[in-house]
Amino acid sequence: MKALVQRVSSAEVSVEANKIVGKIGSGYLVLLGIKSDDSKLQATKLAEKLSKLRIMPDEKQKMNRSLLDAGGAVLVVSQFTLYGDTKKGNRPSFVRAAWPDKARELYNAFVEKLTSLGILVETGVFGEYMKINAVLDGPTTILLKT
Repeated sequence: MKALVQRVSSAEVSVEANKIVGKIGSGYLVLLGIKSDDSKLQATKLAEKLSKLRIMPDEKQKMNRSLLDAGGAVLVVSQFTLYGDTKKGNRPSFVRAAWPDKARELYNAFVEKLTSLGILVETGVFGEYMKINAVLDGPTTILLKT
Protein backbone atom coordinates (compact mmCIF):
# COMPACT_ATOMS: atom_id res chain seq x y z
CA MET A 1 0.00 0.00 0.00
CA LYS A 2 1.25 3.45 -0.88
CA ALA A 3 0.08 6.87 0.24
CA LEU A 4 1.43 9.86 -1.61
CA VAL A 5 0.92 12.63 0.95
CA GLN A 6 0.94 16.26 -0.11
CA ARG A 7 0.61 19.03 2.45
CA VAL A 8 -1.97 21.49 1.16
CA SER A 9 -3.47 24.85 2.03
CA SER A 10 -6.64 23.60 0.32
CA ALA A 11 -7.76 20.76 -1.95
CA GLU A 12 -10.92 19.59 -3.63
CA VAL A 13 -11.99 16.72 -5.84
CA SER A 14 -14.81 16.78 -8.34
CA VAL A 15 -16.58 14.26 -10.58
CA GLU A 16 -18.87 14.49 -13.60
CA ALA A 17 -19.69 18.09 -14.54
CA ASN A 18 -17.36 19.63 -11.94
CA LYS A 19 -19.51 18.44 -9.02
CA ILE A 20 -17.33 18.85 -5.91
CA VAL A 21 -17.53 15.72 -3.74
CA GLY A 22 -14.70 16.39 -1.27
CA LYS A 23 -13.07 19.60 -0.09
CA ILE A 24 -10.64 20.53 2.69
CA GLY A 25 -8.68 23.52 3.92
CA SER A 26 -5.28 23.03 5.54
CA GLY A 27 -4.12 19.43 5.75
CA TYR A 28 -3.11 16.55 3.51
CA LEU A 29 -4.14 15.43 0.06
CA VAL A 30 -3.57 11.66 0.11
CA LEU A 31 -3.40 9.65 -3.11
CA LEU A 32 -3.88 6.06 -1.94
CA GLY A 33 -2.67 3.10 -4.00
CA ILE A 34 -3.58 -0.44 -3.00
CA LYS A 35 -1.65 -3.50 -4.15
CA SER A 36 -3.15 -6.94 -4.77
CA ASP A 37 -1.59 -8.52 -1.66
CA ASP A 38 -2.35 -5.66 0.78
CA SER A 39 -4.43 -6.31 3.90
CA LYS A 40 -6.78 -4.51 6.27
CA LEU A 41 -4.02 -4.55 8.89
CA GLN A 42 -1.76 -2.63 6.49
CA ALA A 43 -4.54 -0.10 5.85
CA THR A 44 -4.94 0.42 9.60
CA LYS A 45 -1.20 0.79 10.21
CA LEU A 46 -0.81 3.22 7.32
CA ALA A 47 -3.67 5.37 8.65
CA GLU A 48 -2.07 5.39 12.11
CA LYS A 49 1.29 6.38 10.60
CA LEU A 50 -0.34 9.18 8.62
CA SER A 51 -2.10 10.51 11.72
CA LYS A 52 1.24 10.83 13.52
CA LEU A 53 3.27 12.13 10.57
CA ARG A 54 4.88 15.42 11.65
CA ILE A 55 5.00 17.54 8.50
CA MET A 56 2.68 20.36 9.57
CA PRO A 57 4.46 23.60 10.48
CA ASP A 58 4.84 24.79 14.06
CA GLU A 59 5.04 28.45 15.13
CA LYS A 60 8.61 28.63 13.75
CA GLN A 61 7.52 27.11 10.40
CA LYS A 62 9.41 23.87 11.14
CA MET A 63 7.78 20.58 10.17
CA ASN A 64 7.10 19.52 13.73
CA ARG A 65 3.35 19.03 14.16
CA SER A 66 1.03 16.19 13.31
CA LEU A 67 -2.27 16.65 11.55
CA LEU A 68 -4.08 16.30 14.87
CA ASP A 69 -1.78 18.89 16.50
CA ALA A 70 -2.50 21.35 13.69
CA GLY A 71 -6.23 20.64 13.43
CA GLY A 72 -5.92 19.75 9.75
CA ALA A 73 -8.06 17.54 7.53
CA VAL A 74 -7.39 14.84 4.94
CA LEU A 75 -8.72 14.45 1.41
CA VAL A 76 -8.25 10.80 0.37
CA VAL A 77 -8.40 9.87 -3.32
CA SER A 78 -8.01 6.32 -4.65
CA GLN A 79 -5.05 6.08 -7.04
CA PHE A 80 -4.36 2.65 -8.57
CA THR A 81 -1.83 4.27 -10.93
CA LEU A 82 0.66 4.48 -8.02
CA TYR A 83 1.33 0.82 -8.88
CA GLY A 84 2.04 1.50 -12.54
CA ASP A 85 5.14 -0.40 -13.65
CA THR A 86 7.16 0.83 -16.66
CA LYS A 87 10.14 -1.55 -16.37
CA LYS A 88 9.21 -3.32 -19.62
CA GLY A 89 8.34 -0.36 -21.80
CA ASN A 90 6.66 3.00 -21.87
CA ARG A 91 3.06 1.93 -21.30
CA PRO A 92 2.47 1.28 -17.58
CA SER A 93 1.29 -2.13 -16.43
CA PHE A 94 -1.08 -2.15 -13.48
CA VAL A 95 -1.03 -5.88 -12.73
CA ARG A 96 0.23 -5.26 -9.17
CA ALA A 97 -2.73 -3.00 -8.31
CA ALA A 98 -5.58 -4.60 -6.37
CA TRP A 99 -8.82 -5.50 -8.14
CA PRO A 100 -11.57 -2.92 -7.50
CA ASP A 101 -13.56 -4.91 -4.90
CA LYS A 102 -10.54 -5.52 -2.70
CA ALA A 103 -9.16 -2.02 -3.24
CA ARG A 104 -12.52 -0.45 -2.27
CA GLU A 105 -12.63 -2.51 0.94
CA LEU A 106 -9.12 -1.45 1.98
CA TYR A 107 -9.68 2.16 0.89
CA ASN A 108 -12.75 2.27 3.14
CA ALA A 109 -10.82 0.67 6.01
CA PHE A 110 -8.12 3.35 5.67
CA VAL A 111 -10.71 6.16 5.69
CA GLU A 112 -12.60 4.64 8.63
CA LYS A 113 -9.42 4.31 10.69
CA LEU A 114 -8.47 7.95 10.08
CA THR A 115 -11.97 9.03 11.07
CA SER A 116 -11.84 6.91 14.25
CA LEU A 117 -8.61 8.71 15.21
CA GLY A 118 -10.47 12.03 15.24
CA ILE A 119 -9.34 13.34 11.86
CA LEU A 120 -11.76 15.12 9.54
CA VAL A 121 -11.73 13.09 6.31
CA GLU A 122 -13.17 13.94 2.91
CA THR A 123 -12.97 11.58 -0.06
CA GLY A 124 -13.29 11.31 -3.77
CA VAL A 125 -15.59 8.74 -5.38
CA PHE A 126 -13.89 5.37 -5.61
CA GLY A 127 -13.46 4.15 -9.18
CA GLU A 128 -14.71 7.33 -10.82
CA TYR A 129 -12.84 9.70 -13.10
CA MET A 130 -11.96 12.67 -10.86
CA LYS A 131 -10.42 16.09 -11.16
CA ILE A 132 -8.33 17.34 -8.27
CA ASN A 133 -7.49 20.94 -7.48
CA ALA A 134 -4.92 21.53 -4.77
CA VAL A 135 -2.83 24.36 -3.44
CA LEU A 136 0.36 22.66 -2.30
CA ASP A 137 1.89 24.02 0.88
CA GLY A 138 5.69 23.99 0.83
CA PRO A 139 5.55 22.10 -1.42
CA THR A 140 5.84 19.14 0.91
CA THR A 141 5.32 15.64 -0.49
CA ILE A 142 6.01 12.38 1.35
CA LEU A 143 5.58 8.79 0.13
CA LEU A 144 4.44 6.37 2.83
CA LYS A 145 4.55 2.62 2.08
CA THR A 146 3.67 -0.55 3.92
